[in-house]
Amino acid sequence: MNMVVFFAVLTAAAAHAGWNAVIKGGGAPLVTTSVLCFAAGAVGLPLLAVVGLPNVASWPWALASMVIHVLYFAFLIETYRYGEMSHVYPIARGGAPLLTALGGVVWLGEDLSWQGWGGLLLLVAGVLLLSFGGRRSAHVDPRGVRYALLTALTICAYTLTDGVGARLSQNSVGYTALLFVNCAVAMLGYLLWRGGRGVFVEMPRYWKIGLLGGGMQVVSYGIAIWAMTVAPIALVAALRETSVVFGTLIAVFFLKEPLNVVRIAAVVLVLGGLLLLRLA
Repeated sequence: MNMVVFFAVLTAAAAHAGWNAVIKGGGAPLVTTSVLCFAAGAVGLPLLAVVGLPNVASWPWALASMVIHVLYFAFLIETYRYGEMSHVYPIARGGAPLLTALGGVVWLGEDLSWQGWGGLLLLVAGVLLLSFGGRRSAHVDPRGVRYALLTALTICAYTLTDGVGARLSQNSVGYTALLFVNCAVAMLGYLLWRGGRGVFVEMPRYWKIGLLGGGMQVVSYGIAIWAMTVAPIALVAALRETSVVFGTLIAVFFLKEPLNVVRIAAVVLVLGGLLLLRLA
């Protein structure tokens, strides 16, 4: 993988872990996630005016991605409602790269080298080990695990959808901006349905962290969509899931969750996977 793409996606991974920490640490996942989406949409709208709309051929993919993203955010909200970040975040992110790679091979005809497959498997193993070895207590709410698995399925779905859409768009920045605007509108409807009008009273309390998270979301997914136009989708998806390493650091140093031997071993596996992905 090209060095520029490699480090750009690592930056996207760090930003992704950051905005997930904002949702988990914000105290009101539904409100915080909604403000985050509105902030990303507010960035996307003027960006569209500057870069223009993407190719018409990509519009159906952007609309499909909007629907999938609303499901993703809905599942993610419930994931953090019932689970610790250090446990459920790796589950949600860990299952997605392997599913995406299989989908890319079967659906898009992408071909990966042995380094690509080896790096992907090492990375997934490390990510899943983080989830089983990173929780603070023996008690695990099964609802958090179920929603994390559903989140993983939606990650796979929107990654493949946006990979195709971005390649058809001939304008990855415009495609990303359109997606953020669409998602902001869709999340407004979801917020009204899920929380009612009264939830808007709470929103001013969370606008600062929502804007912070929205900015990180724009950086994170904007880079990922661009990277999928110049590199295999499976490799970008796998590399992006190194966000769990950044998520672990955030969980340990800011959310005060423990660091243990299992977590350290998991990070070593992820780093080994990173090395192979860089060689792929």
